[in-house]
Amino acid sequence: MADELSSEVRGPVRDLILVLADSKRLLGMRYAGWILGAPELEAGIACASMAQDEWGHGRLLYALLKDFGEDVDELEHGREPVDYANIEVLDSAPGSWHDLVACNALVDGALSVQFEAFSGSSYPMLRQRVDKLLDEERFHAAHGAAWLRRLAAGGDDSRSAMADAIERVAPAVFRWFGPDSDRSKALVDSGVADAAGSELRRRLSERMAPLLANAFDGSPVGLTEPTFDGFNETTRRTRPDGPDAATIRQVRGDKNRAFLMD
Repeated sequence: MADELSSEVRGPVRDLILVLADSKRLLGMRYAGWILGAPELEAGIACASMAQDEWGHGRLLYALLKDFGEDVDELEHGREPVDYANIEVLDSAPGSWHDLVACNALVDGALSVQFEAFSGSSYPMLRQRVDKLLDEERFHAAHGAAWLRRLAAGGDDSRSAMADAIERVAPAVFRWFGPDSDRSKALVDSGVADAAGSELRRRLSERMAPLLANAFDGSPVGLTEPTFDGFNETTRRTRPDGPDAATIRQVRGDKNRAFLMD
């Protein structure tokens, strides 16, 4: 249980679970935004499926925070945009299908790399949920890779747009793993995760490099070492403002909750 975690790691574990839950929730919203706007019917159906997966993963993670004394209903329905700790590239909706595919490949990929680091975690509440999450993520990875290759092969304009989208998304995603700090080292030393910081970046880079090399004929795209100016390790963000307010109203279910009666 959370009470059995050392005082040195209890806070970082709680913060990381919230970061992951918020990121899953916002990624689900971004997929959902393309259910009706995807270039093909099958892609819209895939977005619906991936959105459902991400929302389910988010709820599973929020529920874990009960173990840390958190009010889960408040976390899901009571917070303002500034309180969210999601990967900041998800703060606003992808402006194009190319941007959505970049998020599918890189953001989803980064989340999977982080969850894989919990596969042998010393915190059982987290470890026991990893296999289910990663099993569902395999479809997401295949979808992102297939569309990335397709768009990169779709002519000069499409290829350029796909490369630009990756360049926009990649810096925030690679920075999201954070620096090699005492805080991240504590998670590894305690056995909660088997890697952090630069090692997780290396794993994501190793996973993405063959796909990008194949799609862009070996041209270096997106995989650069981040800077951490203004980086907040608690929220894994550099911007303090959070997602756009309209998205958070949807995430909280404000319209639906207005019809609920005590």
